[in-house]
Amino acid sequence: MILRAVGENHDAAHALGYHVKRVRVLAIMFGGACAGLGGAYLSLIRVPQWTEGMTVGIGWIALALVVFASWRPWRAMAGAYLFGGIVVLQLNLQAAGVKIPVEYLSMSPYLITIAVLVFISSGKARGSLNAPGSLNRPFHASN
Repeated sequence: MILRAVGENHDAAHALGYHVKRVRVLAIMFGGACAGLGGAYLSLIRVPQWTEGMTVGIGWIALALVVFASWRPWRAMAGAYLFGGIVVLQLNLQAAGVKIPVEYLSMSPYLITIAVLVFISSGKARGSLNAPGSLNRPFHASN
């Protein structure tokens, strides 16, 4: 709730006694740590060796996930399960020997991602893309 308060109106959060700059720095550090854990997972678990181009396309899907979530944690989790489930389904269909060319199965996560982004950018869904009020606004404490 403190993080959300700082994101929505940092002046009000400061008036309540929260250290806005400290909260922002800790949020950035947490995000960086999560990104580091994601990279460690990718290079140690998903692909148990270093290979050139191991992250190709994954960043684009992650960016689409951020747009899909539109600043709501439950949507981010649902989107991660959706996009991750499509990747797993594609791999399972390849392993099962389905008579669909591998190229079509490999591009299916990206096609679904594009479809979701088109839906999100449509007129009906556009009202849910409300960013935090203090996003990209510098904070200067006035004593």
